[in-house]
Amino acid sequence: MKKYAVVLTLALILAANALTADVRLPQIFADGMVLQRHQPISVWGWADPNEQVKVQLNHQSRETTADANGKWKLTLPPEEAGGPFQLVVSGKNTLTLSDVLIGEVWICSGQSNMQWTVANSDNAEKEIADANYPQIRQVEIPRKTSGIPLDDIGEPLEWKTATTKNVGNFTAVGYFYARKLHGELNVPIGLINTSWGGTMVETWISKEAMEKDKSLKKAIHVFEQTPADTVNKNGNPNRYPTLLFNAMINPLIPYTVKGAIWYQGESNAGRAYEYRKSFPMMITDWRKRWGLGDFPFYFVQLASFKASGGTSASGSTWAELREAQHKTLSLPHTGQAVTIDIGDTDDIHPRNKQDVGKRLAAIALYDSYGQDVVYSGPVYKKLAIKGAQATIQFDHVHNGLTTKGSETVIGFEIAGADQQFYPAEARIEGRTVVVSSPSVSKPKAVRYAWADDPGRSNLFNSNGFPAAPFRTDKWAPVTKDVVYELKN
Repeated sequence: MKKYAVVLTLALILAANALTADVRLPQIFADGMVLQRHQPISVWGWADPNEQVKVQLNHQSRETTADANGKWKLTLPPEEAGGPFQLVVSGKNTLTLSDVLIGEVWICSGQSNMQWTVANSDNAEKEIADANYPQIRQVEIPRKTSGIPLDDIGEPLEWKTATTKNVGNFTAVGYFYARKLHGELNVPIGLINTSWGGTMVETWISKEAMEKDKSLKKAIHVFEQTPADTVNKNGNPNRYPTLLFNAMINPLIPYTVKGAIWYQGESNAGRAYEYRKSFPMMITDWRKRWGLGDFPFYFVQLASFKASGGTSASGSTWAELREAQHKTLSLPHTGQAVTIDIGDTDDIHPRNKQDVGKRLAAIALYDSYGQDVVYSGPVYKKLAIKGAQATIQFDHVHNGLTTKGSETVIGFEIAGADQQFYPAEARIEGRTVVVSSPSVSKPKAVRYAWADDPGRSNLFNSNGFPAAPFRTDKWAPVTKDVVYELKN
């Protein structure tokens, strides 16, 4: 009996050693994945402490040694677009991943308008039937929360091709973005869909980044005092900060990517002024952690929606959120797709995701890929006041200003020193718009599309891009003193 126990013990030890000996990759590495071209390719994982690990791709190979904790990481030299290839990782065991493509990899993140699928978009039946893009692929990250940064996704992931069978479940904005890029660049496109409806920006930011801010670190302090089991039992991604960074972003780092597209902000409209710092904070945080420099980050400005019915008179949180988004363009290699013309007054989820994807793609083609394309509508540049008239100058006029849906220019307001805004009479004069109102004899400020739902605003450039909402005044916004708080 004693001999049997010894043999059993030895067998268990050998079995345990065999398990720990297996070289392992993060779940994001799987058959059918897309790797980033023209950049060093990060590959990492786990093995036995001090185990030799070899990685092979195409005609190249690199070796490294796992550290004392069994972690290893290496970078492969940049590759041209192509495939399919095999990625082979070997140590005491061998892993072989097949059908690996090399092209452009984009993170697709945010809340429900990024999560929104092709199947629920305009012309869904035809879009799905026509989908035949085996070189466009998506991997969808499971929607989970975590109180601490995870080093891997807790379940197997699958990269799926954009074909009739699969594309209905793709992020619609991501798919239409990828389809345009694929058509222009003729290279594989990989989409990492890490999105969750209804989420606020604070859940997507790391604890370390928030701790550096005098106001936000108060919430982190409360979060750190919360028992771990309380946090882990919570399924609400907005209940605490950093939960989705921990579970849905950190496990992806440092997978080599080209950049990110982002559609979020609805859940932060009540704290729009604070979004001026929290949104750029998140972008800077992600860029720092990926270590790829100022990688491209393109976002969708909030579409038109009735929301709370906010206006210049009552105060519009959605207009202020759009302004906060616009100010984020001060960061390098950021871009904004304006969508006030393709929203839905009665639905926070407009179905026209095709134009959203195309507008984001236009930004990428210009900023990331160096193409000479128009990517923006008119953007406010300068105000000149003479008598009772205000003249607005714009950037990105390109071939001229125009209107859609009406010959009358709709959406401008004007105010005097009393800060009371009145609907303005506006006319296009060359590359400017001249604004006035019989109710305002001495103008001080002009606003355009300044409302939760500015969908009737109709100023465009002749290239078909809508003018971005703006205000010329610096009068106090209604959300100025509303801050993110966490209470026990």
